[in-house]
Amino acid sequence: MDGIIIVNKPKACTSHDVVYKIRKMTGEKVGHTGTLDPLATGVLPILVGKGTRVLEIFYQP
Repeated sequence: MDGIIIVNKPKACTSHDVVYKIRKMTGEKVGHTGTLDPLATGVLPILVGKGTRVLEIFYQP
């Protein structure tokens, strides 16, 4: 599986928790585009497989 999954992160769940759960479900390399505070809710883009290469576009030195 390759691509971007948009997750509505619930309160009390860390960004790392979301990445861990998706990594366990897919067995793929998984990352996120930015950390949300555990008490925050909101949109958390999750990158899966080759989708993780999108970060190279956003974070160029």
